[in-house]
Amino acid sequence: DHFVVLFPILSRNRFSHILKGLAMSGRQITVMLSYPSDEVGNHLMDLDAMYKANLNPHTDVLSRQEFRKLFGYTFKHPFTGLDYIDLYMDLAVDNNIEVVLANDPLAALSYSKDVLVATIHDRKHLKNLLLNNGGNTIIGLDELATKQGKSGGYNPEFGLLGSNLAGNNRLKLFPRDAEQFCYAVQKKLFEKTGKTVEVLVYGDGAFKDPVGKIWELADPVVAPGFTAGLMGTPNEIKMKYIADNELVGLSQEEAQRQLKQKISQKGTNLLGQNASLGTTPRQLTDLLGTLCDLMSGSGDKGTPIIHIQGYFDNYASE
Repeated sequence: DHFVVLFPILSRNRFSHILKGLAMSGRQITVMLSYPSDEVGNHLMDLDAMYKANLNPHTDVLSRQEFRKLFGYTFKHPFTGLDYIDLYMDLAVDNNIEVVLANDPLAALSYSKDVLVATIHDRKHLKNLLLNNGGNTIIGLDELATKQGKSGGYNPEFGLLGSNLAGNNRLKLFPRDAEQFCYAVQKKLFEKTGKTVEVLVYGDGAFKDPVGKIWELADPVVAPGFTAGLMGTPNEIKMKYIADNELVGLSQEEAQRQLKQKISQKGTNLLGQNASLGTTPRQLTDLLGTLCDLMSGSGDKGTPIIHIQGYFDNYASE
C-alpha cells in the first residue's frame, strides 16, 4: 500500500496531474525530490544556502520537516513563483503524500521496495540500479499508458513521459506515430511540388537557459519522428581554424578558393581531426528540433509549422 515516486521534475504542466492521479489510488506515496534542483534545473533551494547549511547533497536525506527547518518558505521558483513541495503535498487524498529530498536513488528503497521512476533522461539506469539492489516492483512513467484502452490516449514507446496538462483533469500525451506522419507529409509534398522535403515532428528543444539555468528538454527526446534524410550528425570543418593556420598570407581570392576546395574535399568522418575542432557533432534532429522550438515555443504563436531553408548549404555551395 506504499510506493515511492522517484525524482520527478518540478512542474505543474508536466507532473502535477500525474501525481494527482497517483494520489487518487488511495495508496501512500513518498515523493523523493532531488536537490538543490530537479534533473532539468528547477531549483528547490538556493545553492549557496545549501552549502551554508553544511548539507552534503550526495549523502544527506532530508525530511520535509528538516527542509523547512533549514530553509523555511523563503525560496520560490524564479519563473513560476511556486513552492513545489507545497504544490505536490496539496495534491494528496486523505494525506497520502509525503515529500523527502535525496540524491541517492537507493535511498528510495528504505521507504518502499516499490518505486515509480519519474525521472526522464536517466530512467533506464535508475530502474536497473533499483532492481539490482533489492527493489520489488520498479517501473517508469514510460511504462504507464502504453496500451490502447476503452478511453483515453496511449503512447507505446514513452507512456506518460512528455505529457502536458490539457485541462483540469486531462493530460495530452507525447506524440505517437510521428514517423509515419512525417513520411505521409513528405509524400504529399513531393506529389504537390516534385521536391523531396525532409520532415520532423519536434517537442522541447535541447537548450539550457543561461539566466534561469533550466535545461528545456522535459520531453524524452527532441524529435519523436523524422524522415531518413535527417539522420546523423553534421560533418564540418572549422573555418576559423583553417583560415588561421593554413591560409595565412594568401590573397583573399586564393584563400576563398582553397577554403571552398577544402570544404568540398573534406572526408566523410572528421572526428578527432584538428580541422573539426569546436564543431560538436550533435544529432541533426536535436539541432533542428531545438531551432524550431526556439522559433515557435508553445505560446500564442500557436506552435506553427517551421519552414527551414538552406540548412545543409555551406560556404562551398554554389
